[in-house]
Amino acid sequence: MKWQSALAIYFLFWVFSAFIVLPFGVRTSQELGEPLVPGQADSAPHLFRPWRVVKWGTIVATALFALFYLNYVNGWVTAEMFDFAHR
Repeated sequence: MKWQSALAIYFLFWVFSAFIVLPFGVRTSQELGEPLVPGQADSAPHLFRPWRVVKWGTIVATALFALFYLNYVNGWVTAEMFDFAHR
């Protein structure tokens, strides 16, 4: 696998992971007992921490990409294993 392909696949894993970890640890103002700002949605987070999302997204993406790359190198799961029509 070329390094450019690996980088692109890692980027896709990273974006996917960032959306996965985005809702974890979020507390609304109502849950914290803080007053709402006029016009604020009830479901809006009280304090959004983007660096937390970046950190955990990177950790999850690295783990998922490592599994993907190990499967690519070792061939644990292949496309032929999912070809149910021609068995």
